[in-house]
Amino acid sequence: MTSKAFATCDLCDAHEEDTSGAFRVLPPVFHDFGTPGRFSGPVATVRAIEDNSRVREAVNSPGEARVLVIEGGGSVRRALVGGNLAVAAAKNGWAGIVVDGAVRDIAELRAAGIGVKALALMPLRSVKRGEGQRDLAVEIQGVAVRPGDWLYADEDGIVVSATSLL
Repeated sequence: MTSKAFATCDLCDAHEEDTSGAFRVLPPVFHDFGTPGRFSGPVATVRAIEDNSRVREAVNSPGEARVLVIEGGGSVRRALVGGNLAVAAAKNGWAGIVVDGAVRDIAELRAAGIGVKALALMPLRSVKRGEGQRDLAVEIQGVAVRPGDWLYADEDGIVVSATSLL
C-alpha cells in the first residue's frame, strides 16, 4: 500500500545534507521476500528475539497502512515471520514488514501480497514464550527507528524519516 510514488534514491538525494538525524538510511543488508517490493507508511515497532508472540499480536491488529518494523537482534537462527503472519498482516491493512532477522515460507510470503524485507530465510519457526515488546524505539542494524517515524522501502533500499516525506 503506497499512496504516492517515490524512489529511495531520490529521497536520499533530496536529504543528503540533513545532519539532524531526522533522515536515516538502513544498511544494504535487507532482501525482498514479499510483494510488492515497494512500500511506505508510518512505523509501528516490535522487539522480538527468536520469539514472534508480539509479532503475531501486531499483525492481527489493525495495520492502518503502517509498516511493522521488527527488531530481531539480527538473529537468523529462527524465523520471526512466515506465510500465515504475512497473510494476517495483508488482511489487516499493514503496508509492509521489515524484519531485522529471518523469515520463512518464501512462496507463501510472495503470495500474501505484502512487502516483506528481512536479512535471510530460515525454515525453523520461532519459539513461543510470550516475550517481546511493542511500540518502543528500536535499533535496526545500528539505526534508530521509532514508532511514528515514516519508512520508505523499494528495490534500492530502506530509508526512515521523523516526518512524512511525501
